[in-house]
Amino acid sequence: MDVMTAVLTRRSEHHLVEPAPQDQEFAYLLRAAATAPDHGRLRPWRWILVRDEGRAALGRCFDECAAPAARHDGPEAGVRGAPLIATLVFSPVRDDTGPGGPVPEWEQLAATSAMTGSLILLLHARGFGSVWRTDGLTESERVRRVLGLRPGERLLGWLHIGTPRRPGPSRRRVPEDVTDRISVFTPELTGS
Repeated sequence: MDVMTAVLTRRSEHHLVEPAPQDQEFAYLLRAAATAPDHGRLRPWRWILVRDEGRAALGRCFDECAAPAARHDGPEAGVRGAPLIATLVFSPVRDDTGPGGPVPEWEQLAATSAMTGSLILLLHARGFGSVWRTDGLTESERVRRVLGLRPGERLLGWLHIGTPRRPGPSRRRVPEDVTDRISVFTPELTGS
C-alpha cells in the first residue's frame, strides 16, 4: 500500500479482533515509526504493551478508577475490546545538553505525536486496525502506579490494535479543500 492510499483509507477502528501484531512485529513497525521528525533523536516516549491477562488486570484498574457514570459504559470492557492495548507514555528529556542544547518539551511532544501517527499508518498498511483512546484515566495516579510510570512521565493514551472486524478495505476519503488554512508570507506586507 502506498503512503497516499494509507493516509486516505485509514480509519479509527472500534471493533477489533485477533490477530494483533506480536511483540516482534510491533517493534519492527516502531523502528520505522521512530524515524519521524524528532529534534535531537531523543525518543521522548515509550510503549507498554498490554495483552491477555494484562488486559483484564488493566481493565479492572480502569473500572475501579472510573467515575460511577463512566462505569456504566464499562472501561474494563473497552480494554478487552482489542487484542493489543499499546500504552503510550510521554517521557520528556529534561537534561539534554547535546548539539543545539535542550529541546523544548512541546517539541518533544510533537515528535511523540508524529511517531504515533506514523505507527498508526504503518499498522494500517499491514492490515491492522487501531484507535487512539484517551480519557480522564490518563490522569489517574492509580493507573500510573499500576503501569509503572516514573516521575515526570505522562500517559498520552492507549492505542487499541487488532484486525478490523468488518471485512474489506476502508472507503477512500475525499480530501477536503483546506486552502483557507494556507497563507503565503510576503515581506512587503510587514512594513519591514
